[in-house]
Amino acid sequence: MAELRREILVAAGVLLDRSGRVLLVANDWGRRGRIRYTLPGGMVEPGETAAEAVVREVREETGLSVVGIEHLAYVVQVEDPRRRERTLAMAFRVRWEGLLNPHDPDGHIVEARFFDQEALRERLGSHLPLLEPLLYYLETGEPGHYHAYRSWSEPGRRY
Repeated sequence: MAELRREILVAAGVLLDRSGRVLLVANDWGRRGRIRYTLPGGMVEPGETAAEAVVREVREETGLSVVGIEHLAYVVQVEDPRRRERTLAMAFRVRWEGLLNPHDPDGHIVEARFFDQEALRERLGSHLPLLEPLLYYLETGEPGHYHAYRSWSEPGRRY
C-alpha cells in the first residue's frame, strides 16, 4: 500500500438488550441519504482513552449511559489502499442503562435500534469488517480476538 494518508482509531460498544439483540446506529455520514449501520462508536479524540471514547460515543449516538465496560470484545484492523487509510477499531462489551434518545452532535445518526442476528446480517452484510467479528463474538462469546482485513469488502482473518 502507498504511504498512509491517515490512521483512524475507533472505539465502539456492543450493547445487548434482554433478548440478546444488538444495538446498531444508522449513520448518514455524508448527509446524502446513504445509510450505513454500525455499532455505536466513533473516533477516539486526542487525550482520550478508547474506554472513555466508547462511553462518550454511546451517550452521544444513543442517549444511553454506559455503567460498566465488561471486556474488550474484539479488535478489527482494516487497510484501505484506495483511500490510503488504516482503521483500528476496538469493540467493547458494555453494560448500559436508560432509554434510546440519540443526541449526536455531528448530526450523522438517523436511527438507533436493537436488531436480532438475522437483521444484523441484512444491515451489515456487505461490510465484512463490521459483520464477521460481531457475529463471531455473538456466536462464541469469546472476547479478545483480532480480525485483520485488506479492504472493506473482502473476507478477513481472525487471530
